[in-house]
Amino acid sequence: MTTIKDVARLADVSTATVSHVINETRYVSDELRARVLEAMETLDYRPNVLAQGLRGGETHTIGLVVPDNANPFFAEVSRAVEDVGFARGYSVILCNTGDDLERERAYIDVLVAKQVDGIIFIAAGDHHEHLDELTRRSVPLVLADRDVDLTDADVVLVNNERGGYEATKHLLDLGHRWIGCIAGPSEATPSADRVEGYVRALREARVPVEDAAIETGDFRYQGGEAAAERLLGGSERPTAIFACNDLMAIGALRAVRGAGLSVPHDISVVGYDDIPLASAMSPALTTVAQPVDQLGALSTELLLSRIENGSVGTAQRIMLETRLVIRGSSGPPPQ
Repeated sequence: MTTIKDVARLADVSTATVSHVINETRYVSDELRARVLEAMETLDYRPNVLAQGLRGGETHTIGLVVPDNANPFFAEVSRAVEDVGFARGYSVILCNTGDDLERERAYIDVLVAKQVDGIIFIAAGDHHEHLDELTRRSVPLVLADRDVDLTDADVVLVNNERGGYEATKHLLDLGHRWIGCIAGPSEATPSADRVEGYVRALREARVPVEDAAIETGDFRYQGGEAAAERLLGGSERPTAIFACNDLMAIGALRAVRGAGLSVPHDISVVGYDDIPLASAMSPALTTVAQPVDQLGALSTELLLSRIENGSVGTAQRIMLETRLVIRGSSGPPPQ
């Protein structure tokens, strides 16, 4: 492997001169700089960026912890984080926890060991005592999408309660009164907030909130299909289903067709997220659009500000709004 000594030997300069050219720590004449750069190119020498960063107290890497990068929503968030980080000279280490708390703890330890400059964290569950270690170490931290009770971290959330309310109100305005709901796998935000919005809309319309109308899914296609089958197999069939994410809504579409019914003639289906696949379905999925790019980009900008300016100042708490996108999967109830 080519070393800094090899570059110095070929350029006929000291290793200190090569170091100053690489790190821009002292003036080097144009002639010597040109010789060093030419030698580096000839030998295909690449400086050890990580070692440079450790000596300078920064690695120019950030960690991104997500529950499931196979979910298109988290894939889009990850892309937005990576785009902003790349533009600012930072690399992103992506950690997929698979909604597993032990993996989440393990990845936090890995990122600390890698000495990342900061972490964007999307929680997998309800328990986050392991994040206290980050605050004790003064690691810059931004909590995105899911709320966690930490006082020293910036938080970027989406108004999920309002999104769940708007989705349900849309179905109520169409005339539906028996609306099933497919919730997410835990009581943690954002799923619980979307269900709260669903309940608020029903209560405002003086429609009874039935326990049998709420089934639990897993934020995945198969879980949505199974939950919809349970709703359809009940003593009273719903005329509409609100699923708390698009993957489960797509599973619900399959369940409706499997029961020999059509969407939206027999049953309307509304999702949440507005992933790219939502508009490609037949019929196209009515859904609640989240500001995915804004969520990822703003979380990254907040983290980089903390990294570059020091973790000083009051932690910010920002709430982003959703938007109802009406497409072909929702219509009036059957007469």
